[in-house]
Amino acid sequence: MAPRWRLLLCWLQALLLVLPQFAVYHYGFKQKADRAALGLTSVSDVSFAPIDADALQVSDAERSRCRRWYDSHIRTAQSPAYDFSVGGRSLQNHLRDWEIAVGEEGAPDDRGGKPTTVLLRHKKSGLCARVEAVIFEAQAACEWTVFLQNKGDAMSPVIRRFLCADCTLETGRTNVLFSRGSASAADDFELLCSAVPPTQMRFSATCGRTESVLPFFNLCGNTGGAVLSVGWTGQWFTALRQTANGVRVRAGQEYFRAPLEPGEEVRSPLCSLTFYEGGNALKGFDRFRQMMLHCVYPASLQPMRSYLFADEFCTATGDELIRQINAMPAETLRSIDTFWMDAGWYTYEKSWYDGVGNWTPDAARFPDGLRPLSDAIKAKGKRFLLWYEPERVREGTILFEEGSRHAGWIVRQGDNLLWNLADDEACRCLTDYIAASLLENGVSVYRQDFNFWPLEYWHKADKAFCGGRRGITENHYVTNLYRYLDALCARVPGLIIDNCASGGKRLDQEMCRRSVPLWRSDYNCVPADGTVPADIAEATQAMTYGLSCWLPMSGTMQLASSDYVFRSGLLTHPLIKTPDGPEDPALEQARAFLTEHCFPLTGGADREKTLAMQFGSERRGAAAVYVREGAPDSFVLRLNGLIPDQSYTLCDADDPERCFAETGRTLMETGVTLQTAEKPHAYLLFYGADAPK
Repeated sequence: MAPRWRLLLCWLQALLLVLPQFAVYHYGFKQKADRAALGLTSVSDVSFAPIDADALQVSDAERSRCRRWYDSHIRTAQSPAYDFSVGGRSLQNHLRDWEIAVGEEGAPDDRGGKPTTVLLRHKKSGLCARVEAVIFEAQAACEWTVFLQNKGDAMSPVIRRFLCADCTLETGRTNVLFSRGSASAADDFELLCSAVPPTQMRFSATCGRTESVLPFFNLCGNTGGAVLSVGWTGQWFTALRQTANGVRVRAGQEYFRAPLEPGEEVRSPLCSLTFYEGGNALKGFDRFRQMMLHCVYPASLQPMRSYLFADEFCTATGDELIRQINAMPAETLRSIDTFWMDAGWYTYEKSWYDGVGNWTPDAARFPDGLRPLSDAIKAKGKRFLLWYEPERVREGTILFEEGSRHAGWIVRQGDNLLWNLADDEACRCLTDYIAASLLENGVSVYRQDFNFWPLEYWHKADKAFCGGRRGITENHYVTNLYRYLDALCARVPGLIIDNCASGGKRLDQEMCRRSVPLWRSDYNCVPADGTVPADIAEATQAMTYGLSCWLPMSGTMQLASSDYVFRSGLLTHPLIKTPDGPEDPALEQARAFLTEHCFPLTGGADREKTLAMQFGSERRGAAAVYVREGAPDSFVLRLNGLIPDQSYTLCDADDPERCFAETGRTLMETGVTLQTAEKPHAYLLFYGADAPK
């Protein structure tokens, strides 16, 4: 493409990505504008060069690069990577306005992170800033969050441009790889790649949720790479622009312009960087996944399989459900570890959604509450998962009656009312109510849903309760959301949190620190009549492909209409709806590798192409090859992450005669040819390093 046309497309893209800011609350327009803009420069047919086991290791050079950047831009009083404007004067351009003290670096914590606190005091007002930062040297990664507090006696000057990142990453000419968010569509989490343009490429949440794009960005340059992650469960934005030396990055809460009251504190989104070298984006994905596994996810989080014994249409009584549980065959019980009860267990009028806010069991169906049910489940050695949607309130419910007695506790907008977590007392009330409910009901897995767009509610509350200070409600709301979830975990021993939000619409690093998405996309919803989209298998495969580049753990419904469809549900956290589903030992064997290295081999939801992905270590693992209906009759499978001179055996789980003995170099560079006349078909191939002779 000629440079002039390329530049024109970049300017058009920049315009399309900015337009939704003028239709702030129109999520449909936002999704369409983003999709059109990203289609101008992005491609989904992304291929990768081979990468061997040695190249995947974190090198001393990468650790040193991370350390130098961290010391130069985080543990510094000279060139901070973040910025904010106080009274029209930005921190970066007016460092002399501040007294800055860089704290000592602490000893490594149980995740290997070394913490540092940087304190800043404004010389002309009572404003103070605190930067809480951590470096994970073993992972060549770091993260930081900026807090601002007014410690004076009067209202502070106006704060603007409150950015967790405003810096340049020296990556040279750079491509950015990113994934779509969850729009309840077949291409949810589709992996895309674009050259970073000289104009601004702006990504942002959709009305407060991650629908257009996920807040993870793999910046792969010709002089270095880094994965940027923004942790904010609200209206975040990230802007990228190619410069002479690399990529200019700006990120933060998209709408913030407010003074702070005396004693008031706000925070920026969390920002993290994972550094890598070598020019192969696969290493960036792998390093970020490993950082998430070892430094972010709750240490107790493990793969699990759930059984949906009561969905939102269920009308069975507690006694009937207990009889169902007690009648389950022993072999079925061995294959699951969690019993899943979805919406509708409380009192409602017409359907499950009009009773949100009544978080006590329906006395007609459960006269003794849910405790007998959870006790029956725990007697089988299993966990009890229960659905809640605590932030949405409908009129006439228990929470509506309580919230209506307090000014500012409920934000009204249409039929769905928002419980205002930004109010500290409202947050404490909800925490007490839900924690007591979890304990009383014997809940082991707390399923938190969130089925509407909060941004308009937050801005309305800014005007109604915060004197028009824009962004204050969102900031306190998101901050208290994290406090709420942390408090539930502290009060309910061993609690696991499922982050739903209409299926994958709240995926970010802060939520990953506290939860796992057991239901990653509403495209997998099965309505009451049991119909499913014709491309559900291919969509499920593609979602695993795209999301696994970033997050090692996710779940959705594992359908069982055929072996091909069943194997399409290769997940760390599958959900089954029929207790007598098929048994597939090979699929269970492959699941064991999902939290190791992940390599996207050939992807997409196109039913004319074969999709392949690999999970495992340099010694052993599995490749899933999904041959779609219209795919060619042969496929060349090339693996990654192996030891070049090591001998391997690669075998088809279903055909012992389809076995290959090759070196790691051959498997990565030349590959093996699979004859794939049977279609559609899901192949599972396992590789293992041969024992030395």
